[in-house]
Amino acid sequence: MKYHLRRTDKEITDKQTLTKILKSTKYVTLALSMDNQPYLVSLSHGYDEKRNRIYFHCAREGKKLDYLRSNNVVWGQALLDQGYLEGECNHLFASVHFSGKAVFITDPDQKLTAIECMIRQLNRDPKAFLSRFKPEKLKDTMIVGIDIDYLSGKKSEEAVV
Repeated sequence: MKYHLRRTDKEITDKQTLTKILKSTKYVTLALSMDNQPYLVSLSHGYDEKRNRIYFHCAREGKKLDYLRSNNVVWGQALLDQGYLEGECNHLFASVHFSGKAVFITDPDQKLTAIECMIRQLNRDPKAFLSRFKPEKLKDTMIVGIDIDYLSGKKSEEAVV
């Protein structure tokens, strides 16, 4: 079911802007569901524009994975919070909402691609980090991808993306 945005003046329709927000945020918040019980989790990520996929890594077991194994449909949000405008009752923000399906990445080459994507997004000096990274560490690393099938966005007029 598709809803319309009440404040169309805040709607982001440009795919490039939506992508820029996903690539510049450090965290996303995911909404998961299992047996009619919701679960919300925020985590660091990397956005792969070419695949339209968000990657994250986590422990090999736990609540998040139990939920994803039960129901791989995910709703998420990436938020750029640029603060409250004091005295104006206004907040500077840009956000992207997305939905998609979680997939467990097991192929070693795909795992390396995912880690490189996350490192490029999260590290100030990704080349230096990658030069020290040992791919054999990925054997025991759980990598999850979210294949995005829907994007929408919203931002305050004054927010800079």
